[in-house]
Amino acid sequence: MPAEQNPRAAFERLFGAADSAGNGADAQRALRQSVLDFVLDDARSLAREISSIDRDKLDQYLTAVRDVEQRIERAEQSPIPLPDFQRPSGIPESYQEHIRTMFSIIALAFETDATRMATFTLANDGSNRAFPDIGVPDAHHQLSHHRGNPATLEKIARIDQFYVQQFAWFLEQLRSISAGQGTLLDSSMVLYGGCISEGNQHLHSNLPILLAGRGGGSLQPGKRLEAADPTPMCNLHVALAQRLGVKLDHFGDSTGSLGGI
Repeated sequence: MPAEQNPRAAFERLFGAADSAGNGADAQRALRQSVLDFVLDDARSLAREISSIDRDKLDQYLTAVRDVEQRIERAEQSPIPLPDFQRPSGIPESYQEHIRTMFSIIALAFETDATRMATFTLANDGSNRAFPDIGVPDAHHQLSHHRGNPATLEKIARIDQFYVQQFAWFLEQLRSISAGQGTLLDSSMVLYGGCISEGNQHLHSNLPILLAGRGGGSLQPGKRLEAADPTPMCNLHVALAQRLGVKLDHFGDSTGSLGGI
């Protein structure tokens, strides 16, 4: 699934493009329903012209389509109203504002149950973005090859601090939203980190990872866990997937499910 950088486009993909009356979600549901009706009618016509083996395959496909239709109907029967939220106009000029707008959309999507999973890449691999707003006019990727220079390391620390501050801001948004007997943060699992621990040598070991939220009571936050060396990152992915109800014992190069979280 391709990434979406424009906050307005992300908002409309999640909640629908509003018409003059602000009925974007209703229009989107009507369009989906018309597409399903067309597919079913077309498939029934095709069934009369194909072999019994192909009809079995087609029936499997139609069953999947009906499942989508039923899920849409259930969603329409118990819609979650969209809270008061200013529709994004596009990509903000401020990088911090861009990040926080996208975080706000993710929080809104979780609050309204528009989706239960989101992946947000804060910077592409090899990004040479400069950070003049925090006093770092240099390119990030070039700074990461610091060669132990103290002045360069200090600039990298400022960039790292900037990103962690944005992450903390997102967690506060989740914590400010009530959900069930607690907050949206209590119901969530939020994984923050990267795939390189030391940019100068491109080291992939000892990754600094933050795991926030209580995962509906399945996580115990507020501690530091030092995994045995070597422990594949995918062990954590398996552990989180299992807490989501996914029947998964292996993923990537995992050797099991990470304990202690």
